[in-house]
Amino acid sequence: MTVIGHLMQRGDLILYDEYSHDSLLQGGNLSQADMLPFAHNNWQMADELLNKKRKYYRKVMLFIEGAYSMDGDIPNLKKFVEIKKKHKALLMVDECLSIGVVGESGRGVCEHCDVMPSEIDICMGGISKSFASCGGYIAGKRSFITYLRYMTPGFVYTTGMPPAVTASALTAIKVIQKEKYRVHEVQELSKYFVNKANALGLDTGFSKDTPVIPLMIGDENKCIYIYQKLRENLINVQPILHPAVPENKARLRFFINYGRTVEDINKVLNIIKEYI
Repeated sequence: MTVIGHLMQRGDLILYDEYSHDSLLQGGNLSQADMLPFAHNNWQMADELLNKKRKYYRKVMLFIEGAYSMDGDIPNLKKFVEIKKKHKALLMVDECLSIGVVGESGRGVCEHCDVMPSEIDICMGGISKSFASCGGYIAGKRSFITYLRYMTPGFVYTTGMPPAVTASALTAIKVIQKEKYRVHEVQELSKYFVNKANALGLDTGFSKDTPVIPLMIGDENKCIYIYQKLRENLINVQPILHPAVPENKARLRFFINYGRTVEDINKVLNIIKEYI
């Protein structure tokens, strides 16, 4: 939020995916830049909007996510890189839910889409998901990161991460790098979950190639009812309701973790099928 609020300002444009996280919207409000959404994962619409709007702005930021938090799908990163080059825009990618679990070795959406990380101007992510710690990071060219360290208010006027938090995150990264089978198992279980759910007639929305999997319920009361039934069976999954998602698009959002089994997934899906 503070990076966007610092880099962009009045007279600039932030073009963003309509399903972007609320932190992007808060950063945009802080910056006072104009904000314009494009339809989810629709790179063609993003290109068309910039064809019409780019000339009116000094600086443009194109914002997408590596894996979308409510839908579990991945953007066509190569196309967005082409668009940012064509229109001389900054490309910012939020990898909070893709780093550590997406790509052959868990290196995120760039690895998955075969894009050089240097093609991304600003890459951000959290270390509270796959890295099981707390906090986040901003990655980019060395000169850019040096600039942020000295000039970004949200970094300058705050305290550093505690050593124990930093050490736990670094250890998690080393484990992912050394034990890639963990990444592969999560990916295989995620594919199994989607395929099994679809075979049972359950709707997993747009989810593909990520361990973030929504089960689309629609009606909020029914969503809460199924959540309660799962909880009675000691299954922890949270209902996602309006305003986090559009009205009548309530869902149960699953995160597939290493250590789960096919039997676990079958149990969960059979309970949902029974009560849906």
